[in-house]
Amino acid sequence: MGSLSDFQQQIVIGCILGDGYMRKKTNAHLQIAHSIKQKEYVDWKYRALKDLVLTPPKPYKGNGGRIGYRFFTRSLPQLTFYHDLFYINKLKVISNVLDLKPLTLAVWYMDDGTKSYRSMYLNTQKFDTKSQENLIISLSKIGIRSNLNRDKKYKRIRITTESARIFSELVKPYILKDLLYKIPI
Repeated sequence: MGSLSDFQQQIVIGCILGDGYMRKKTNAHLQIAHSIKQKEYVDWKYRALKDLVLTPPKPYKGNGGRIGYRFFTRSLPQLTFYHDLFYINKLKVISNVLDLKPLTLAVWYMDDGTKSYRSMYLNTQKFDTKSQENLIISLSKIGIRSNLNRDKKYKRIRITTESARIFSELVKPYILKDLLYKIPI
């Protein structure tokens, strides 16, 4: 097993920023899990990461009778690098400013993005404030203006209306057809 391709790296980072979850013993593995309604999206991620996986995606029963669909990568040194970069004490943390690429943004948005009229949100409520601030700085480095927006008791990232068009143009070529409804413009 060699290193990850650039395509795979962007997907892995986008998954970590979004709904992906990593665990590590000696080496780390990545879990991809979504609702069964997003089967096509999980299958797309599986095809992109297939050489890192032993078993294809399968349905599973979640809390409250919810049916999910997931797969796990193998535990690999290549993934351990990302675990160590993004996890501190088993919590996702963005400790540095990231070099965000369009595919990474698209995966993150497909996982955790929503639209509201002409604005867009990244549901970053699981991140601490410092991590959210680092993500806002990372977005600003590629011309995306954003800020923290209160969502009930937590905060999330709101992409300004002025930057929503730029963000949409960056990610739209990578957004799966079934998820284009998330793009406001």
